[in-house]
Amino acid sequence: MSSSVTGLSVLSYNVLLPNSQDGWWNYKMYLPPLSPENEFVSTWEHRRSLLRERIGLIDADVVCFQEVSPLSFEQDFAFMAEEGYDGVELFRKGRFRPATFWKKDRVELVAPAQHKDRTMLTAFRILDREPSNSHNLNDVDTSTNAKIGRRRHGEAGDNEKSSKNWHVLNCHLQAGKQGGRRVRQIVEGVGAAVKLAKKLQEKDPSNINLVVCGDFNGGTECGAVQYLESGSIGPDFFEDGEQVSSKEKILPLSSPLIDVYCVDRDGKSAPPTLVVSELISIMIDDGNIETCFIDPEFSEGVMDRFKRIYNRFATLQCSDGSLQMDKADVEAWLTIINKKIGRGTEFRNAAKFMGWVEQTISEDSDNDGNKGEESKTNKKKSRPPIRIPNNGVLQFEDFIAVYRDELRQGKFWGIAWDLAQLGEPLQVNDIFGARYDRMYCSASLAPLAVIDTLCNKPCPNESEPSDHLPIAATFQICQLGK
Repeated sequence: MSSSVTGLSVLSYNVLLPNSQDGWWNYKMYLPPLSPENEFVSTWEHRRSLLRERIGLIDADVVCFQEVSPLSFEQDFAFMAEEGYDGVELFRKGRFRPATFWKKDRVELVAPAQHKDRTMLTAFRILDREPSNSHNLNDVDTSTNAKIGRRRHGEAGDNEKSSKNWHVLNCHLQAGKQGGRRVRQIVEGVGAAVKLAKKLQEKDPSNINLVVCGDFNGGTECGAVQYLESGSIGPDFFEDGEQVSSKEKILPLSSPLIDVYCVDRDGKSAPPTLVVSELISIMIDDGNIETCFIDPEFSEGVMDRFKRIYNRFATLQCSDGSLQMDKADVEAWLTIINKKIGRGTEFRNAAKFMGWVEQTISEDSDNDGNKGEESKTNKKKSRPPIRIPNNGVLQFEDFIAVYRDELRQGKFWGIAWDLAQLGEPLQVNDIFGARYDRMYCSASLAPLAVIDTLCNKPCPNESEPSDHLPIAATFQICQLGK
């Protein structure tokens, strides 16, 4: 999918944290639970090989990742250099970070990357290329991964056009009930591109060559999407029952951005990019995607399953004849779901409900009265680990509260995996698909081709390394950009 002589190709891919070091819970994202002989499917080694194959097949000029870990970034993605991506910028902060790669023999960076709130802006100039060294999306053999390549025609650019700057905004907008923050993030990111265009003395900063892509953590109901597609967002727009902006915000471009995956589709809908088991309707009482983050409660069927699980583990005889879970019971439960004691929010919350209290340590000084960074480091190292109290008891209400916290964090997949592993699997028959990953371009650009990646079963799986599917497109500067 390399671009034509004067165009640019961009791939966006949420690669799914955990990577190799950060995070242990990836096996919980595979439903039904993997058998022991197939557990290798969830390992980073296997997933990395799938990522490399997919990225090499598409062969875009610029690759935008979301959900990479800074702890192991260099080793996890060393293969990108082997694939020719010798330019790289990693987002400066956070656990789930964007990263942008590019091929230096195709494009060059024209300004330092700009790091905003969960968006990262890079600006490129396309290098002179020989026509024989380029190919388009129709050259890609997509049969092995069920991709559908579709060529789109636009006006070819001339040599003057190819010297213009291209701005690529890599986004991983905030998840959950955070519509207002997502709007602020995308407003800031697009604004940064316009400001950079002015700094670079581009002819018309309101009509720049801009590609916005990444994981928006929302679809058409998302205010950030509305802002890009309509050109504004105001106080009358509500998301998850909340106002996303107290005043009108106007896109600082000459026209709204173009949803690349909605151009020339002959009436067909764009395919989903998030493909997972449909759990909300069976897990939440009166559950649906519109209200699942607004004070959710478990359905009757799930509550019945939790009661049976609790009763199987509880061995502590109480004075009223009932049974409750003691330390040994809780550790047996945690070992099954998390494979070891001491990790996971289930462990931390259970310990708190059972009486563990976090010790307060002064942030201003160490035992010698010293202040500064060394003191903070000592404080962090000396913080005692969380432990389940020897005489602690986890009552049924608290057991439910542990999982209710998982529910409110949106960990439907983790709860479903636990239920299955504990012998109470949900009857999951449907797939939830949503287009959370999006790619937009400014009116100065014409999308020549896109890649649709399709999957008809929940992701991740043995052939898909992430719960998200990649999106990619090739662009050229169109007549409007003159």
